[in-house]
Parts: sequence; structure tokens; C-alpha cells
Amino acid sequence: MSSDADQAITVYSDYVCPFCYLGRQSLSQYQETRDEELDIDWHPFDLRSQKRRPDGSIDFSVDDGKDEDYYEQAKQGVRRLQERYDVEMTLDLGTDVDSLPAQIVSYYLKEHADYETWLAFDESVFEALWQDGEDIGDEAVLVELAESVGVDGEEVASALDDETLRTEVRERFREAQQHGVTGVPTFAYEGYAARGAVPPEQLERLVEGV
Repeated sequence: MSSDADQAITVYSDYVCPFCYLGRQSLSQYQETRDEELDIDWHPFDLRSQKRRPDGSIDFSVDDGKDEDYYEQAKQGVRRLQERYDVEMTLDLGTDVDSLPAQIVSYYLKEHADYETWLAFDESVFEALWQDGEDIGDEAVLVELAESVGVDGEEVASALDDETLRTEVRERFREAQQHGVTGVPTFAYEGYAARGAVPPEQLERLVEGV
């Protein structure tokens, strides 16, 4: 294993995915066992892409094949992992939340702010949705979260109005699919990958090969 302090694990995720939040809790637990820092190279992924209208809004009437049994099983999976990782969550699922605005702002900060600022915003988005039950698709919520980590709220509004930036984010979604990412979270490191909210010891094996 390299001793470089700037190692990074690639993470494909969507804020609206509860398993992405739980996977990040697992990653945090793994990171606590390391001597060297392990940065997160975040890549956005849109779980709602098949439901999006041309203007980017979600058409919730589109049948995605997910019935009540699917959601009940998902809820049970979330609850099991909550217990396993000792995580408090207000919501089990976020079926009515659109994460695209949050992903746009996060992508903007990843490209234009320092890593620590991006990470603080990223974590605040996850916490706002899964711990506080806030609507992370609401611009006012995103402005408040950004300002809480030292970002000017006007930057958030500008990012959300930037069609070029929105196009870039959509291109990142397509690139993820081209790289074989079909679900999230997906963790990748040096050509190997693990999908799902896998436990810390599996992330250790992925990164350290042990």
C-alpha cells in the first residue's frame, strides 16, 4: 500500500440514495482505522435519470418497475445497515426528493472550491436529508448548507442557473454509466470496485488488498 497522504477512493453516489449515505458511514469508519488520509473522489450519479423530462424535472408517473414490495425490502435493508453501522436516520427512503440540484452544487464546489469545503458541503447535504428530513432539491436549503461551510449563497444560485454546468453534470452521469456503474454506491480503487453499502473491512480489502 502506498504511503502517499493524498490517496483517493472513487465514489459514485446519489444523495437521494439511503445506501449511499450508509456506505459513506462505513467509509468513515474505515478511514478512522487508517494512518494516512484517504480522500474521496466523488462522482455524481442520477438514479432518477429515466424519469427526467427534457427540462430536468422528474415525471413521477413513469413506471420504473419498483413496487411496494421493492420499497419494503429496501426499507428493511436500510434498517439492518443502520443497526450494523450504528447510524441514526430520520428517513428510510427519499422517493419524493430530487437530488439533482444538490449534485449540481456539489459538482460546482468540487471543481471550484478546495477539497475540505467540498467535503463539508457534501456531508451536510447527506445529513440534511437523512438526519433532518430536509428537501435537498430546494435552492434555499442548498444556499443555507453552502453558507454554513463558508460558501457565498450567490454562488449556489449562479451554479443552479448555469446551463453549461448542468450539461457537464449530465455528462458525468453518462460517463459513470460508460464506466460500467449501474447502481450506487459504487466504490472504486485502482481498477477494482465494490458496489453497495459494504462494510469497512470490505473497503479495507478494496484499498489495501488485505
